[in-house]
Amino acid sequence: MLALVIPYFKIKYFEETLASLAIQTDKRFKVYIGDDASPESPENLLENYANKFDLVYNRFETNLGGTSLTQQWERCIKLADTEEWVMILGDDDVLDKNVVETFYSNLKEAKSENVIRFASCKIDENGDVSSNVYYHPQKESSVVFLFKEKKRNSLSEYVFRKSQIIEIGFKNFPLAWCSDILAVLEFSNFGLIYSINEAIVSIRVSGLSISGNQENSRLKHMASEEFSRYIIFKKFQFFNKTQRLSILNGYEVAMKRNRKLKIDDWLILFNLYFRNFSIVHIFKLFRRFFIYIFQL
Repeated sequence: MLALVIPYFKIKYFEETLASLAIQTDKRFKVYIGDDASPESPENLLENYANKFDLVYNRFETNLGGTSLTQQWERCIKLADTEEWVMILGDDDVLDKNVVETFYSNLKEAKSENVIRFASCKIDENGDVSSNVYYHPQKESSVVFLFKEKKRNSLSEYVFRKSQIIEIGFKNFPLAWCSDILAVLEFSNFGLIYSINEAIVSIRVSGLSISGNQENSRLKHMASEEFSRYIIFKKFQFFNKTQRLSILNGYEVAMKRNRKLKIDDWLILFNLYFRNFSIVHIFKLFRRFFIYIFQL
């Protein structure tokens, strides 16, 4: 059985999300809605959908997403019952009518993996498609996906084996930025993602969404630095030398965007680059360091 878990807070686009669930061609799913003490109660709206799919609604008395979005995800997942698979759906995202149907039609082949992914696209405030549709290889290494130049990633397009979520959990980065891609890596055990391209999950990017809100850039830079640091010091064994050097470069960029580097930061970078020795990269690091010294 499939659990569709919705961490709820914003009502503006929520009916479009619910409507996309009501028209699913396969009804073998249960919806769990965790209301994060929202000032916009969805209860009147939910009454219209009570007989259209199996629904559990729970209102939490304290807001958690404002301080830790990943902890809000996790307490919503705890609402789920015996379902083996969990999709964490944004309260403004929309499913094609055959998402659940294609999940089950692919499940026999996908069941050996822990992470299943649907094709996806972006939609705007009006529900109009604002990007190409992102399709994927049927089976793809999560590590290879991380380094793709042209990619997008959001939590709503994934279905995770619930036991992996419970065992590993989500890492609590600011705004949960990068928490989703790390979840894909860790829940798949840095292995394969099984992709379903016959159905599309539409991800809404608006001024109300984290990805669409430009005021969040500072926290996003902090999260990118924390994500890179976690990968470097906890999970570097899953990456080859070329990938490690790319991660180190991203770590350095994230640090510089987040704050002014200190000598201690440079010493850490030198140590990391020397441990993953590359003459070209070390030469360029020295050059960047001397530029930093001359600017003091």
